[in-house]
Amino acid sequence: MYIKRDGEGHIELVSREETPACSEYLPADSPELLAFLMDGDVGEGAARFQASDLAFVRVLEDVIEVLMDKGVISFTDLPEAAQEKVMERQSLRRRLNGLQLVSGSDEESGVI
Repeated sequence: MYIKRDGEGHIELVSREETPACSEYLPADSPELLAFLMDGDVGEGAARFQASDLAFVRVLEDVIEVLMDKGVISFTDLPEAAQEKVMERQSLRRRLNGLQLVSGSDEESGVI
């Protein structure tokens, strides 16, 4: 995400793409960005916890994929609600990757 700061250094505008107004990059899971997106109602600790949750969701997705690839579990072993969520996340990830909104640098750097 790209941001614009006000005179005091606070985020005042966010864009998915770099623009003349929004030229500073912040990761989507940045506690500062999450706090701004939640109208500043989230303290730094809560924003960090939420950012951690977002990162952990990715880890869980990868674990599920590895278990299925190794034949430890089958997709149909998952409860129906879990199957729907997994399919929804996979669909969202494909769309975001297609729009190049998700950085490929995670995979290149070894970060899960």
